[in-house]
Formats: sequence, C-alpha cells, structure tokens
Amino acid sequence: MYKNGISYAKCTAMVLLTHVIMLLAILLRGKYDTPQDILPLAAAVIGLDIVYSAVLRLCYRQMTYTLDFVLLLLINISVIFQSCFGGVGFAFKHYVTCIIALVFCQLGFLLTRNHVWIQSKKIVLYVILGALILSILLLTGSRSMWINLGPISIQPSEFMKPVFVLICATSIREQHEKKKILFFYVSKEMMILTGAFIIIVGLQWWCRDLGSLPTFAAAYGCALVCRLCYPKARFSKKTVIGLSAVGVVLVLLALKFAPGYVQDRLSVDIWNQMEGNGYQQCKALIAIAEGGLFGKGPGCGSLYKVFASDTDIVFSTICEEWGFLVALLAILIIMSMLLLPMINKPRSYFHTTMILGVVAVMIVQMGLNIFGSCNLIPFTGVTIPFISQGGSSMITSGFLAGMLKAGQSPVFRKPEPKKKKPAKRKAAIA
Repeated sequence: MYKNGISYAKCTAMVLLTHVIMLLAILLRGKYDTPQDILPLAAAVIGLDIVYSAVLRLCYRQMTYTLDFVLLLLINISVIFQSCFGGVGFAFKHYVTCIIALVFCQLGFLLTRNHVWIQSKKIVLYVILGALILSILLLTGSRSMWINLGPISIQPSEFMKPVFVLICATSIREQHEKKKILFFYVSKEMMILTGAFIIIVGLQWWCRDLGSLPTFAAAYGCALVCRLCYPKARFSKKTVIGLSAVGVVLVLLALKFAPGYVQDRLSVDIWNQMEGNGYQQCKALIAIAEGGLFGKGPGCGSLYKVFASDTDIVFSTICEEWGFLVALLAILIIMSMLLLPMINKPRSYFHTTMILGVVAVMIVQMGLNIFGSCNLIPFTGVTIPFISQGGSSMITSGFLAGMLKAGQSPVFRKPEPKKKKPAKRKAAIA
C-alpha cells in the first residue's frame, strides 16, 4: 500500500474510534430496553470496519486509499443513524444496502479509471441510458419512477445519474470539429449530449419527478463549462451569453408552466397549512428546533412517525435525535469526500469532467434535501447521498464514489525508484 499522507493504520484507527464513540453515545443516551439491544448494531459496524479495511489492505494496490476510508466512515455512520430512528435496533436492510454500495464503489472505480477504454464504450453508455428511459416508460406504471418487484422497489432514474455523468465526460474529453448553426459554433458531440439532456428533462417532467431534475441540470452545466474551458478551445463570449440567456428563459418558463403541485409548493405558507401541504416541513423544522445542538438522544425523537423521516427529511431526524452539530459533521464528511479528488490532480481531462459532474450531482442533491427540510427552498423529496434510506439511491451513490476514486488516481503502478547518481571516481594519485 502506497503512502498517502496519513498512514493506513491511522486511517483504520480513526474510523474505528469514531464509530466506537457513536456507539458509546447510544449506550449512554439512547432509548433501548437492555444493553444487549445494542450488540447486533455494534458487532455489524465494527465487523464491517475490520473486514473492509482488511480487504483494502490485502486485495488492492492503489496510489491512494483516503477516499475508501472516508466512505467507510460515512457508511457506518449512516447505519448507526438509521438503526436509531424511533428506538435503538439494527437496520439490517439498510446495512445490506450499504455493503452493496461499497461493492459498487469498487465496480465504479474499476470501470472508469481507464479513460481510453470508457471512451470506446460511449455508444454503450447511450444504449444503457436509452434502456433505463424505456424501463421507466414501460415498466413503472402510470407516470411513475418506480418499478415494483414484490417487496423490492427500483428507481431507474437514480441509475441514470452516473450514466449521464459518464456520457458528459466522454463527450468533452477531446477537441471536436465545430459547425456554425445560426450565430453559434457547436460540435456534433455537444448536440447529441444536449439532445440526451432534453429527453431526460422531458421524462422527468412527464413522470412528475421534478425534484431530481436539478441534479441532471448540474451535471450538464458542468459539461458545458468544461467544453468551453477545454484546452485550445475557442472561448466565445457570445456563446456564453447566449447559453446563459437560454438557461434563464428556460427556468422562467419552467416556473410559469410547472405542474399544479409544484406551484403549490412554491407558494405554500407552511405554518398556515400545518395539516396540509406544509405538514412535513413544519414537523421537520420543529424537530430541528427541539433537537438543539446535542439532540434528544438516539432513538428518543418523534419525527420518525412522519412519512419520509428516514429519506426525504432525514437531516431533520438526525438533528432531532443526535443534534445539529452531529448532523453538520455528517455533511462535512460528505463534503470532504467530494473534495478529496482535488488534492490529487486528475490524470486526464476526462477524469476532471467526470469528477466535476459527480461533485455537482451530489452537492445539488444534498442541498435540495437539507434546504428543503429547513424550508429554505420548496420541498423536493430527494435523498442525501449515503445517509438516507433507499436501495437505488445508495447503490448509485456508491458507484459515483467509485468514479471519484477513479478520477483521483486513474493510473495504478508502483512509482519507479529514483536512480542513484554514480559515485565520483577519486582522482588517481600520480
């Protein structure tokens, strides 16, 4: 294992220490019947820490491992949170989903670390995107985003996020020939990418799931910026002004012709409709206020009785039981994971675009959830990556984390040892 600033042993120790402290907090302040109720959760968390650390140590030779440990830290924090809502237990289903997310992190890393290979699969990415769109149209039922397979529900729109980010990266990684259309110089690749984005917007609109639309818009916006800033590209102020104007017009039209339920969320006074459209946000704000800085205690809250307490308003549920400081710390851990690729410079423009797309998707998604829970923006119903309950969202977040890891260290080989300078020969004594 290569040196990465903080040693492997120190990373493992910090992860274990953080989780042990949280488990002790449950023991001292949690709501449970007997101390034995905590044992399954403690064994699962500590066991995953040890097993995953051993796998990283023995099975992977990579230039950096910091992101893996941040992800492990975040995953088990999520397991602890989800196991305490409404009373201390063990969220087994969420735990299994988290393990699958760790597997998909490694899968995302292996599939995207070679930009030459992934570039050759660009057509396959478009085929996958098309298949996901068709699955939503044909298998989800009447204008829905969910496919129900017995006890399991799948949300194909979540899987579209990493695919679309990869399409953006493969479309931007090289200079293209441009053709003049009206007053703008555009490339064929950007026209195809824009067409894919328009189809996604239409699909989200048709399925009445506009909450996820800003995440796709953020990825597409990053692709546009990377296209304009590509080395040796013609940077046209006219193009930037034109695109900005089109974007503003589209936003205004979207607000004006948005569906009725969106208009209601934009104009609702939650305190005057505490039992209606403002119910969830009122309960979420009250829970944040009652939790204060240090919370009521793990399992001692009441927000778990409200719909989507473990998904769409999970930030408020954490604030109520664990306190605002712990909730803020969890968000900072996510932010640190997103910033890690900026420490090790990406090895290709493809990886730069991919990293920016992943970061944009996660930050926008996280911001929509938190600001919606705090009533700073209309309630959108999206999840916080790695924290919220949800199989499709968790697996997608794991794959996106693997893409971040691939962008951080795409080349895997042991650095060549420095050649020693030959010793100077002593001058011969005459």
